[in-house]
Amino acid sequence: MQAADVMTPNVITVTPDSDVSEIASLLLEHGISAVPVVDPDGKVLGIVSEGDLMARIEDDSGQRKSWWLKLFSGGGNPVDYVKTHGRKASEIMTGNPLTIGEDEPLHRIASLLEKRRIKRVPVVRDGRLVGIVSRSNLLRGFSVSRLEAGGGDDREIRDAILKEVDENTGVMADRLNVIVADGKVQLWGLVENKEQKQAAQVAAENVAGVKEIENNLGFLPRGVTGI
Repeated sequence: MQAADVMTPNVITVTPDSDVSEIASLLLEHGISAVPVVDPDGKVLGIVSEGDLMARIEDDSGQRKSWWLKLFSGGGNPVDYVKTHGRKASEIMTGNPLTIGEDEPLHRIASLLEKRRIKRVPVVRDGRLVGIVSRSNLLRGFSVSRLEAGGGDDREIRDAILKEVDENTGVMADRLNVIVADGKVQLWGLVENKEQKQAAQVAAENVAGVKEIENNLGFLPRGVTGI
């Protein structure tokens, strides 16, 4: 299996000028832990994660460094100050992130995440963002890798399911991760209710080539919607 077989497509993104409060709302609304920062051409400039936002909360708690620590730090670090007080994505993001291509094998992605101590990596095509692979995407991919994914046909099935869900069911496709191996489909992610879960199931059932469906979709916490 490769990155294209497990990645989450239709990635939620922000621009360098996106406000920090807007980013926090996006993470909560979509049940995700990070968003790529992209330019108008879709090039990945950085990533803003929950950790970046938590640094701001910790700083806003009113705690200050002891006077003797400031003696060694020179009274403050301009980089840290911008990270904890910046109001735009470009000011708090982790810049120049690692990216991979769609054909990157899963075992190499796992190695990269472990080596770099990161939780996710953007997937690019011709320099433009087309998806993202997280640790959970990898685990789901490894769980079905023994089935020896059928390559092109499986990928076509996956794309067709996501297209059907996105265009006709009312379910937000960016919350779903679809894995297909030898025509056997696994649905992962979060939906708002049992009706949406069933709609995603039916969408998969109506795609040619699907042999079996394992519906692992869960429900968003109460009060969190796509509105």
